[in-house]
Amino acid sequence: MLDDLQRPPPPALADDDALFLDVDGTLLAFADHPEKVVPDPPLLTLLASVQQRLGGALALLSGRPVGQLQTMFAPLQLPMAGLHGAQLLTAADAALAETDTASWLHALHQRAMQLAHAHPGVLIENKGQALALHWRNAPDAGAAVIAFANASLPQLPGVRLQPGNHVIEFVGSGHDKGRALQQLMQQPPFQGRRPIFIGDDLTDEHGFHAAQLAGGLGVLVGQRGDSHARSALPDINAVHAWLRAATT
Repeated sequence: MLDDLQRPPPPALADDDALFLDVDGTLLAFADHPEKVVPDPPLLTLLASVQQRLGGALALLSGRPVGQLQTMFAPLQLPMAGLHGAQLLTAADAALAETDTASWLHALHQRAMQLAHAHPGVLIENKGQALALHWRNAPDAGAAVIAFANASLPQLPGVRLQPGNHVIEFVGSGHDKGRALQQLMQQPPFQGRRPIFIGDDLTDEHGFHAAQLAGGLGVLVGQRGDSHARSALPDINAVHAWLRAATT
């Protein structure tokens, strides 16, 4: 990992690159509730233009469920990984197979709701195959939420904790954005291209590492020491500007 905060900006996007984008904090600003985050029409148009230039080699890698991403970005159709790779669409027009609720999630959700009642403002997000505990609206509850997560994890074999920006998630230990990127890179139209992954959070570190192992580049949005990313863009507006430059 790199500790130097002065990472250079990424090079211009090339026609034979494969582009992978995180959503929250990268393409879209955070809100006090995940459902309030909505892309505007100009962003959808921009992404469609980049997708066309890359021959379809543009994918979303997100902690959100795939169904939610499809609704958010409609009518645009993109390959995507949801729930940190637990859900994967390898083609823009693919259908996602139905998945059952994780067997460990119900009891954990009940205990987490008790935590939320004790700390007003804490949001529990049940994603079916993952459970997220947000404290953006209750910053003083962060320590209690993390303590709850750490205490609960030993009772959940096959589950890991994924920290993020004012959130910690319980996710299946066999999934992360790096593995999702690797799987997509084995499929057309991504195969044989240089992967570039842009993300802002700790949840994106696996993706940065995987992109660079494949001869590509990880791009951090913002500043953070101790990251695998070798390049950086200062904020969401800079990400949009970099994407616009790729279409001119």
